[in-house]
Amino acid sequence: MGIRIHPTAEVSDKAQIGEGSSVWHHAQVREGVKIGKNCIIGKGVYVDAGVPIGDNVKIQNYVSVYHGVAIEDGVFVGPHVCFTNDMRPRAVNPDGSLKAADDWVLSETRIQKGAALGANSTIRCGITIGEWAMVGSGSVVTQDVPAHGLVYGNPARLRGFVCACGELMQKESQNSEVVTLKCPKCGRTIEKSVKDWEKIK
Repeated sequence: MGIRIHPTAEVSDKAQIGEGSSVWHHAQVREGVKIGKNCIIGKGVYVDAGVPIGDNVKIQNYVSVYHGVAIEDGVFVGPHVCFTNDMRPRAVNPDGSLKAADDWVLSETRIQKGAALGANSTIRCGITIGEWAMVGSGSVVTQDVPAHGLVYGNPARLRGFVCACGELMQKESQNSEVVTLKCPKCGRTIEKSVKDWEKIK
């Protein structure tokens, strides 16, 4: 299967797009971007210069993925998810002069394998969303999210842990250091530290 790029999309000839990927209406993919295999870049998506995107990633309509964001394999980014990359943004300096393009500090963000970001969620820069984590729609995420963590709210808080299949996992056993969780749907198990388990609100 070849690469599909809609005629209205703007894709730099210095971007790399993997086999089987699709770039849809009015999307913009800038120079230095690396998009893996079998990805879907939805309508109106903006992918900033140098952004790496893994294989089998779905980025839904009207998401802007700014420089400094890294997206690993199998990530789902819901429509209108908001990424940022500057912890202290200003348009001007204290003297009123316009800031230059390089007159700021980049804060990097990583979305790890299999994570899912719900529609309209805001991901503060400088954090990591762990593998298979899930962010609820409309959430404002201001801290790292552990692997398999389910977070939602404003600010988003840890509410539980989810299976790779998406189901909320249930506590099966616990010792002094580890909690074992089991998926009621597919039977997978994971282990989390007691410290992580006690963070659930």
